[in-house]
Amino acid sequence: MSTSTPSDGNRLTEASRPFHFNTSAHLLRIGQERAQSLEELLRAVRTCSDASIFQHTFRTLHEHHFIREGYSNDFAQWALTACNEPGLAERLAGVDVREFTSIAAIRERIAAIVETLLDQKPAAAGRLVAEPFYFCAAEVVVMPTPFVARTLAQFIKALKRVTVHSIHHHFIEARLRLKLRSNDFSVWLDEDAGLQEVARRVNRIDLYTGTLEDVRRQIVWNIERT
Repeated sequence: MSTSTPSDGNRLTEASRPFHFNTSAHLLRIGQERAQSLEELLRAVRTCSDASIFQHTFRTLHEHHFIREGYSNDFAQWALTACNEPGLAERLAGVDVREFTSIAAIRERIAAIVETLLDQKPAAAGRLVAEPFYFCAAEVVVMPTPFVARTLAQFIKALKRVTVHSIHHHFIEARLRLKLRSNDFSVWLDEDAGLQEVARRVNRIDLYTGTLEDVRRQIVWNIERT
């Protein structure tokens, strides 16, 4: 297949491997870490699991796509509503997960932002907040869907029909498994369908400015465009 964009003819060519569309359910568990002050938040950010950092940054994008209110990561939202620190909230909200290729790097950026605030406002370190921050992580249960794509045409058709939960599973959830470097759709387009440039465009789709339905439409558009 072409390494640039698909044509009507090669959309019917079989890929080297089929793409199995899955979906997932999440069982949210509260972790051991809890913060009742910014000082405690900083300490917990440094010690909590990678899954917890992912939960409060990437996975909350799922809720943000439906609610569309407040900030799209939990740390920023808590800094605003529980700590009454709008400046800190803005800086935490500015952490763009697309810039990172590891959870460790996201963790360090969040810790550095909180640490800078505490250096500037030492009195805020131990001040008790209105509501504790509970560090959580999700156990993921993966479930198959009826959709399997062996050609690009089938892939496009399935993309239009699967639920947004499947889109979230393959486009956002997969990033933890793939060390944030890509998503399941881009991996298949690159490695199995031979569409490296399309895969790169799909991976660059903005996670913040639209809903999961918008993400779906952009993925389809990037594949279909010539």
